[in-house]
Amino acid sequence: MIAVGFDDKVEHKGEEVKGKAEELAGKATGDRDLEAEGKGDQTAAKIKQVGDDVKDVFR
Repeated sequence: MIAVGFDDKVEHKGEEVKGKAEELAGKATGDRDLEAEGKGDQTAAKIKQVGDDVKDVFR
């Protein structure tokens, strides 16, 4: 069985927070590319978190 480690969960949450910071920085500076990158990073991190949750269900 595959168990998701605490380190992975923390890493994925950190990626989400980093993405939020990029999004906010992009909004504050008017940098649409940075804002979009931040939103993309958040989405990717959330998908990883869902994967972590699914793996947890099956352990």
